Amino acid sequence: MLCSPQLPCPTYSNRASLAPSTTTYLSNDSSTWDWKRFSAGQVDVEAQQYPRMSFASIRYAILTIYRRLFTLVYCANAVAFVIIMVESRQKLLAFVNAASVNLFICGLARHPMVVNCIFWTICRIPRSAPLVLRRRAAKAYHYGGVHSGCGVASFLWYTGLVALISREYWVKHNSALISIPVIVLAYVLLVDLVAVIVVAYPALRTKRHDYFEFAHRFCAWAAVALFLTLLMVFSSQASHAQGMSLGLYLVELPAFWFVLGIIASIVHPWLLLRRVQVWPEFLSSHAIRLHLSHAPTAFGKVIGLSKHPLRDWHSFATFPDPDGKSFSCLVSKAGDWTTRCIDQKPTQLWKRGVLMYGCIHVMRVFRRVVVVTTGSGIGPCLSFLSEPDRPPLRVVWQTRNPHKTYGSDVVGLVQQLDPNPLLLDTTTTGRVDMVPIVQELIREFDAEAVCVISNPRLTKRIVFELEVRGVPAFGPIFDS
Repeated sequence: MLCSPQLPCPTYSNRASLAPSTTTYLSNDSSTWDWKRFSAGQVDVEAQQYPRMSFASIRYAILTIYRRLFTLVYCANAVAFVIIMVESRQKLLAFVNAASVNLFICGLARHPMVVNCIFWTICRIPRSAPLVLRRRAAKAYHYGGVHSGCGVASFLWYTGLVALISREYWVKHNSALISIPVIVLAYVLLVDLVAVIVVAYPALRTKRHDYFEFAHRFCAWAAVALFLTLLMVFSSQASHAQGMSLGLYLVELPAFWFVLGIIASIVHPWLLLRRVQVWPEFLSSHAIRLHLSHAPTAFGKVIGLSKHPLRDWHSFATFPDPDGKSFSCLVSKAGDWTTRCIDQKPTQLWKRGVLMYGCIHVMRVFRRVVVVTTGSGIGPCLSFLSEPDRPPLRVVWQTRNPHKTYGSDVVGLVQQLDPNPLLLDTTTTGRVDMVPIVQELIREFDAEAVCVISNPRLTKRIVFELEVRGVPAFGPIFDS
């Protein structure tokens, strides 16, 4: 149903009375909504029903779950540092073990099977559980805070280790334990770790993501190789000084086993590297739909795809095809890689590891959900079609000419999720503030949670605006 002066948009209060098969479109010529005042922020439909919470900016903008996890990891390491400095007599080995433990956890926090296990555990919480429990558990997709926290902590531990090694060699002149090869390897590894930390800085990572991914991957691999080599050389000298065999010394050294675990976690996804068949479905000059059938998908799973296994990888949410034998992902124009994908229509792409659960999977723990998305963010939302026990949904989708850009098939899939989705066509309305619309929809639908799938900046803003009003809102960010 398209709004016009002759056929105005339905108001929020009577939208529930629409026929179940209709789709509501909103445009700026509606006589029932003042779009000029709305876009200018002069209309706040829920100012009294959803008042801002006290200290909301501190809690939801500064002390985010991601930063809390980062801080928790950092504080745990600070406690361990104090204990080691007070009680440990072999501080050199203690620093080696601490650095390796943090590297191990850092790697595991991003391993697909570990991530899947986390989401599987969270989603075992029944919907009858208290909302406060489900709300907190659903924030598990911020596990990136553990990854970055352990990464920074391992760098700090290793910096301390280099300081101890330097003191042993340059001050105490303990050449029997610390030799020139150990010193050289220690300094080279320190420079390599600095490179890993620098390229991961959020501002640099956002602006130069391809360079970040390339440097982060290969510098991390080099760091593990250098760390293992350093352990072997150091252990050879230490075991000789103690009159032990190298094998026995390594077996008794925890850091050696942690490094082996790191290597296993890195190698495993690459053992599943495959070049798979892709059936491209051209939708428009802005979007393409890729069909794959090499593996089954499930609710909330994403797939990593690349044209070259050692270059940039891109993750896309999957959703089932109507035939039940294959699945799809939507690719919209958002950069060089996606633009080439739309123009070249690839028939083969590389995939690695297993399909991994994404943020949207945690929505299954809620009873009623409002889904808010823009552009190709509708792809992850269509993943709900894989879940037979999905909660009742309402969909708000803001995009440019949905039928022309994504095709009637995709719009039809959206209507399977919500028979009466609210589509904001930006070709007629422009980009509007969706927060007041979502707040009103939450009230009407009695939703327990809001799922936001959009670009990082808009996702963070909408999630913040809802959370400061006490509405459970969830959305993946760049580091999720």
